[in-house]
Amino acid sequence: MLQDVNKNADAFVTDIIESEVRADLAKKEAKLKVPSKDIYVPKMEEVLYTIGSQWKQRYLIKKDGEYYIAPTQFNIDSGTWTNYHEHDWNKRPWLKKCGGCHATGVDLKTNSFVEPGVGCEACHGPGSHHAALPTDETFEKRATIVNPAKLTGGVATQICGACHNRGKSTMAKGSGWPVGYTPGKALEKFYKSIGAGSKKLYSNEYSKGHHQQYLDWKRSKHADSGIDCVTCHTVHELGNPIFASKTRVQGDALCTSCHQKVAKVGAHSVHTFGNCANCHMPRIAKSAESGDIRSHVFDVLLPKDQIEIGIPSSCSTCHQHKDADPAELQKEWDRLTSREAKAAAAN
Repeated sequence: MLQDVNKNADAFVTDIIESEVRADLAKKEAKLKVPSKDIYVPKMEEVLYTIGSQWKQRYLIKKDGEYYIAPTQFNIDSGTWTNYHEHDWNKRPWLKKCGGCHATGVDLKTNSFVEPGVGCEACHGPGSHHAALPTDETFEKRATIVNPAKLTGGVATQICGACHNRGKSTMAKGSGWPVGYTPGKALEKFYKSIGAGSKKLYSNEYSKGHHQQYLDWKRSKHADSGIDCVTCHTVHELGNPIFASKTRVQGDALCTSCHQKVAKVGAHSVHTFGNCANCHMPRIAKSAESGDIRSHVFDVLLPKDQIEIGIPSSCSTCHQHKDADPAELQKEWDRLTSREAKAAAAN
C-alpha cells in the first residue's frame, strides 16, 4: 500500500538509521552490485511515500521531478535491511516501471497520479460522471461505472490480473504495468506477461516471484472451472481484514465450502494437524523472504518435483520435513498413495 508520509508519519514501519542500514548491507557485500558504503540511503525527511507494510517496505523519493524507489528495502519479518536495484535505481522512474499498480490515475505525460493506493477507479474505471449524478438517479449512476460483477468471468478476472501479474506494457516501452488498460477491456491488448524461461518462474512455469497470482491461477483447474479471485477473496473490506489474505471465510472452511472433505486415506491420513493451503498452496514464491508467498496453482508439489525440477515441494515447506531427504519423502508418499489405491480397488 502506498502511503503519504506527510499525512501519516506512522506509515514508516521502522526508522531509517543509516548506520544500521549499512551494517545489514555489509553482510551481503559479496552479492551487491555496488559496495555497501556507496549505496544511497535516504534520509527520512527525503521520503515522500512508503510502499508496503506486510512483507517489506520500500521508500519513494523524488529526484529531478521524477519519483524513484530508493535502493534500500526493509524486510519486516526478519527485521533486516536489504538492497533493491542498488546499481540502477536512479534509472528506473517509478511511475513508468510500477506506479500504475500502486497509485490510481497515473499520468506518464505529467509524471503525476491522482490518488495513492488502489482507489475505486482502478477496478471500476473512470467515475467522475458516476459521482456527479444525484443519488436518486440509481439506474443512471449504475450505467456510468464498470461493475466487475456484471462482466463475463474472463474480463472481470483480468482486472485483478492487470496488477497481480508480471510482464511489460505493449503501449508504453519500458513500462512494467498495463498502460492504457481500463477495467472491462481485454488485458492482453495492453500487456504481455512473462513466460517460460523467466527468472521469476520455476521451470514448470509456477511463480517464483511475488504479485504473479494471476499467472498461477491461469494454469490452475480453478480457472478452467470458473473459480476466480472474488470467489475466495473480498475486495471492499476496509481496514485490516478479518482473515489473512482477505479471504471470505477462514482457513479450511473456505476450501470445504466448495470441496467435499476427503476420506482420511493416503496423505490425508497423516496430516490431521495440517490444513488445505499448506499442501495445495505451498509457500514457494518470494516477496521479501524466500517462501513468504503462496502458490496459486492449487497443486500439491511432490518431493519428486523437488528432485526433478528444483522447485520446493509441499513437504519441504513444512517445518516437520524441511530438512528431510526428498527421495525418502517420495518413498513415503508412494507408500501412502499405493495403499490408498489398493483400498479403492478392494471396494
